[in-house]
Amino acid sequence: MKKTYLALSFLLVALLLPASLSAFEIGARGYYWFPSLDGNVKVDEDAIIGTTIDFEKDLGVGDENYPSVEVFLGGGRHHLSLTYTDIDYSGEKTLTEKITFNGKDYNINAFVNSSIQYKMMDLLYQYDFLNLENVLAGFSLGAVLQVKYLDGDVGLKTTGIDEKEDFKFPIPMIGLNLHFGLLADVLEVRLRGTAIGYAGNTIYELMGDISWTPFPLVDIHGGYKTFVIDIDEDDIVFDYDMSGPYVALTVSF
Repeated sequence: MKKTYLALSFLLVALLLPASLSAFEIGARGYYWFPSLDGNVKVDEDAIIGTTIDFEKDLGVGDENYPSVEVFLGGGRHHLSLTYTDIDYSGEKTLTEKITFNGKDYNINAFVNSSIQYKMMDLLYQYDFLNLENVLAGFSLGAVLQVKYLDGDVGLKTTGIDEKEDFKFPIPMIGLNLHFGLLADVLEVRLRGTAIGYAGNTIYELMGDISWTPFPLVDIHGGYKTFVIDIDEDDIVFDYDMSGPYVALTVSF
């Protein structure tokens, strides 16, 4: 998968090179996201069907806040970015009913420690097929190709039982990005949505962003992001929603 990311990166950088140097931009962006978590997980083992387990109700998993780091570059109508987020949830709770996870039974009144950990990487390419700019205001509409890669594990531990299931999900998505710029882009609004649906699986991500440029090369952002995944792959079912506001700071050249 790393080789695929590298090959895509080189290909898209090559597309950017012909763009005029005056329109070329490179930079980094740091996010801090405050999502709420709502959903469940189910892990089967061969013919043993797992229980659908609610993160909060059954496992006591609470909300967490996460930083993300993005690097990006663009030229003309082409834009490329790579974002990394490290997700780490944990919980502990005494079970009020028997559950089955990865072929093992966890009985009523068992005290269970749980974890959901994964690295999330997003490689995104955008092509602006409509770009209307003038001195004081601007508008653009771009087609987006996004590859989201999740690599991690989910585990439950109690006395005498310690089960963990690894997962790796490469998820290609397509969508649109809408941009409005005011006062020579001192104020900007961005709306982006990407999604995919196949074989009963549904994944989508929505993002709304307002940014202010108090002085050249620096942008201050506020926004809202929703990531929803409903996927059944390799004996593991994830059905959850991470949604919440974020703040961000961009430095670009």
